[in-house]
Amino acid sequence: MVQLRSASTASQEAREIPALDGAAPLIGHLRDFQRDPVAMLSRGQSQLGDLFRFRLGPRQFVLFSGPEAHDAFFSAPEDQLNAKSVYQFTVPIFGRGVAYDVAPQVMDEQLGFLYPALRDSAMQQFARIMFEETSQFADSLGEAGEIDLPAAMNELTVNIASRSLIGQEVRDQVDAGFADAYHDLQKGINTLGFFLPRLPTPAHRSRDRARKQVAEIFGRVMTARRRDGVRPDDFMQSLMDATYEDGRALSDDEITGILLTVLFAGQHTSAVLATWTGLELLRASSYLARVRDETRAVYGETGSMSLDGLKQQVTMEHAVRECERLHPPLILLIRKVLKPMRYADYVVPEGALAMVSPAVSHRLPHLFANPDRFNPDRFAPPAREDRQHHYTLIGFGGGKHRCMGKHFAEMQVKAIWTVLLDRFDLSLETDFPAPNYGSWVTGPEAPCRLRYRRRSQGRVFR
Repeated sequence: MVQLRSASTASQEAREIPALDGAAPLIGHLRDFQRDPVAMLSRGQSQLGDLFRFRLGPRQFVLFSGPEAHDAFFSAPEDQLNAKSVYQFTVPIFGRGVAYDVAPQVMDEQLGFLYPALRDSAMQQFARIMFEETSQFADSLGEAGEIDLPAAMNELTVNIASRSLIGQEVRDQVDAGFADAYHDLQKGINTLGFFLPRLPTPAHRSRDRARKQVAEIFGRVMTARRRDGVRPDDFMQSLMDATYEDGRALSDDEITGILLTVLFAGQHTSAVLATWTGLELLRASSYLARVRDETRAVYGETGSMSLDGLKQQVTMEHAVRECERLHPPLILLIRKVLKPMRYADYVVPEGALAMVSPAVSHRLPHLFANPDRFNPDRFAPPAREDRQHHYTLIGFGGGKHRCMGKHFAEMQVKAIWTVLLDRFDLSLETDFPAPNYGSWVTGPEAPCRLRYRRRSQGRVFR
């Protein structure tokens, strides 16, 4: 067991990190954590402040809360707070030789191949794809009915992400096996898999079969491109054309792994954020009316969506940002302490697991007024509560591991709900759902169904 007192990194004596009470023998705080991790961690923060420790089984954790603590967490070098040691559960999904299976500098180089594909000209194309895919989805729904909102958002974001981030050829195969395989991969991200990623459970066996199937689909596309001399302007082609600093080209399996890394970053969390955004807007009727007014003001003359138009939708953007605050898809970000780390008067010892929780820090009352209330105007002048510190809002992480797809995700959610709210009147058929903490990416508990009816008047988009 990690001893949470150390003098090895500082000449002065460090105070002992305060411990959360209520630990049970052997399992520590595991029972409370499984029941409601956010409530447990919020209690610790309220009682003990911005740094405290707790135990899950034999493992010691230290939670960093608030902007200053976030700054220390995200600014720590990789050889002190290490992500690779924690996220080994992603290796069976992304594959060997990529992401958290390689040295940090190699991972940086791999992700660097993708930045040219996020330039402004590509984002203009993505805006068009988001509009087209959402419009096709809306057309498929008919005049009225019900949908399972999380399932609908997952389907729609898979279509958008596969076409935008990988290529049209993969989008064309969504209904021919890719979507099912991808969903099986998603199921491989679970709490048990975090601790025992190679345990041969049914979900993990399905995950491994799906990884092979996705590799085969991507491999066929790459083979056809090389054979036919086709070079589309997309992420897959960027990786096919890339070389490492030593001049070596990427293997097809490396390309597959990097594409899966990007797809998970650009789709899974986006689907959850889109779900929560719709739910919050539908119970805030006055703000929803403002969103529709903004849509008419931005697109009323052209009747078509564009990147410039999406950038002008600040009312919708503030709603998306408020849902990132209230319902961050990732409620925990974890690093392993490889070297003792000083914060304030404390030393976090080697071997502990350091953690930040967007779900906890985003509801700190000294940062956000009425923190449990949906209030997108907190991001508008004069409040601008997110401007207090560059780590006040951390739904997309921070530091070198900050999500490179943040702007893509925000734009996608804005585009989806701009179209759906223009096309339909919608209502929630159930009570507002609680978070489902059984999933690594925290969406709402089932049931979560919407009733919709096509709008006959007031539509902007043709």
